[in-house]
Amino acid sequence: MAFKITEDCVGCGTCVDECPVGAIKEVDGKYTIDQETCTQCGACKESCPVEAIVEE
Repeated sequence: MAFKITEDCVGCGTCVDECPVGAIKEVDGKYTIDQETCTQCGACKESCPVEAIVEE
C-alpha cells in the first residue's frame, strides 16, 4: 500500500520530522510523499494530527 497526503493537510510538518527515510518534501506549499523513497512504515500516518495521510 502506498501512502498519500490528502487535501486535508494543514501543513504542520509533523510528518516530515517523523519520516525515517526523508520521503516527505514540501513542494509549492504542499507536502508530498516520494513513493520511490517511502518504505511504507506508516510513521507519517500515525503522527498526522488531522489524519490527512491515507493508504491508497
